Amino acid sequence: MMQRSTEQIRATTAAPARQNRDAMAPRRFCVAPMMDCTDRFDRVLLRLISRRARLYTEMVTTGALIHGDRDRFLRFDPAEHPVALQLGGSDPQALAACTAMAADHGYDEVNLNVGCPSDRVQSGRFGACLMAEPKLVADCVAAMAAAADIAVTVKCRIGIDAQDPAEALPRFVETVAQAGCRTFIVHARKAWLDGLSPKQNRDVPPLDYPLVHALKAAHPELEIVLNGGLTEMAAAARHLDHVDGVMVGREAYRNPYCLSVVDGLFFGDARPPRSRAGVLAEYLPYVEGWMAEGVPLKHITRHMVGLYQGLPGARAWRRAIAEQAHLPDARPAFLEQAARQVREAA
Repeated sequence: MMQRSTEQIRATTAAPARQNRDAMAPRRFCVAPMMDCTDRFDRVLLRLISRRARLYTEMVTTGALIHGDRDRFLRFDPAEHPVALQLGGSDPQALAACTAMAADHGYDEVNLNVGCPSDRVQSGRFGACLMAEPKLVADCVAAMAAAADIAVTVKCRIGIDAQDPAEALPRFVETVAQAGCRTFIVHARKAWLDGLSPKQNRDVPPLDYPLVHALKAAHPELEIVLNGGLTEMAAAARHLDHVDGVMVGREAYRNPYCLSVVDGLFFGDARPPRSRAGVLAEYLPYVEGWMAEGVPLKHITRHMVGLYQGLPGARAWRRAIAEQAHLPDARPAFLEQAARQVREAA
């Protein structure tokens, strides 16, 4: 069942051959790596909504890959291409080993996390605290790039704590670029490592889009992708006048069908997007396949809560998932009935 359903999804998403993927699917629009959100189930759902968006995994630490269940962390469906693995770590040798693993598993890109501000990440000496150590990040990138023939990118903030972003960001990017990194995804906020929670660090520090625009203007040879506070797709697309791409996070999870306009708006793809009903019809066999492997239904349907966001029947849809997905005998068919109620309410 799993094999048949994923092959169906693969055929309808029509991913290009690997050697051509990076040219055919540039980072004009990306979905951000989000812990507890962008797992393999969510990424396949998003791929059914957008054929062209570049998808990123949750952050995976080097320790988890080297000492843990490698297949559990690296397994993904070929339908997800183009897809990037985000790594957390600061040891060049460990990052190089994990980059080789990612390449062997078929990922299109490895992204180094230099933006996460959580205490746990700081205690492991990776994430946003590495903004203070650009030379170490450069050493990491150089080791990663030497380990495999795969794109190595960096996701960072504009600065941390008392740093002046106008000085810290260019210095960081120029140092890391000398090690061979050509793509920087910049969350246009500082990270306050002492005094703000990770959630507050997504909202409280002010956005500085002009600083990221200026970074691109100063470095036309680099690919600069803007992240942070982007929720409306048409407004996000206007940043392409100044940068090479945009990355959307929480809105893509809260309201996944917002990606239905991405292919046309960002890539000029004239194919009509799938309807919500069409997405659901193609996704349910995939869900059944994973349930046959022992995955509880609720682990998958949690990513579907926002599928009907903004429609009159959205509350009934959310209620159906909340009340039924966790039941021991729950089957995906209840989602079809809930979707019919949404359509009737509209």
